[in-house]
Amino acid sequence: MLLPESALPARWYNIAADMPNRPQPVLHPGTGEPVGPDDLAPLFPMELILQEVSDAPEIPIPEPVREILRLWRPTPLFRAHRLEQALGTKSRIFYKYEGVSPAGSHKPNTAVAQAYYSKQGGRERLATETGAGQWGSALALACRLLGLECKVYMVKVSYHQKPYRRSMMETWGATVVASPSEETQAVARFSRRTPTRPGVWASPSPKRSRTLRGGRTPPTRSEACSTTSSCTRPSSARRHWPRWSSRARSPMS
Repeated sequence: MLLPESALPARWYNIAADMPNRPQPVLHPGTGEPVGPDDLAPLFPMELILQEVSDAPEIPIPEPVREILRLWRPTPLFRAHRLEQALGTKSRIFYKYEGVSPAGSHKPNTAVAQAYYSKQGGRERLATETGAGQWGSALALACRLLGLECKVYMVKVSYHQKPYRRSMMETWGATVVASPSEETQAVARFSRRTPTRPGVWASPSPKRSRTLRGGRTPPTRSEACSTTSSCTRPSSARRHWPRWSSRARSPMS
C-alpha cells in the first residue's frame, strides 16, 4: 500500500508524555548528578535538548525537514496476512518497509532532523561513530543534503568488511576513519595467542614473523594446508583466510 504525500507526518509523537512512570534522569559521568542543559550544550543544539525534556505530546516537524523526508516518505505499507492468520485475529496488521530511503534504513528519519537542528544552532561539522555503517550512512546523507561536513569513525572490522557502506559515506562527502573498538582489540589479542586449530596460526597480520614457546615459529599457510585438512574450504573462504581464521574461535562468537 502506497500512502499519498499528504500522509507525511507533520508532528512527532512524544511517548514520554504518556508514560505513567518517567524514565530516570541521565547522570553526569563525572559528578554522578542528573545532567542539565549546560552539560548537554557542548554536544547537542539547544532545540534538541528542549525536546529531550519536553512534556508536550506532539512536537511540530520543521518544514525544511519534511521537505527532505518527502524524498522517500511515506514509506510503503504491507499487510501481514499470515501473521494475522497465525494470531487468529480479526484485526488488520501492517508493517512498514524502510529500505526505500537512500541509506537503506529508517535511520535517516532522525539523522535529517538532528543535522537540521545542528545547522540551525551554528554547527558546521558533525562527528559520529558507526558500527556496520547504517547510522554513519544516514548521517552522511543528512549532512550532504543540509550542507554540513561529516566525519564518521567506523569500527575497524566493519571498515574493511563493509566497503559498500564506506564508499556510500564517502560518496556523500563524509570523512571515514577506521576506529578500533574494545571488542576488535580483544579479538586481536585473543587471536594472536590462540591457534584456531592444529597447524593454523590465527593472526590478523600473517606476514609478521612470530615466535612460539620453545623458540618454534608458527607454520606458514602452505605448511598448515599440507599437514592438515583445515584449508579444504571454498575458494571464497580461502581468499580471506587470515581474517576468517582469526574470527573462528573469537570469544565473542
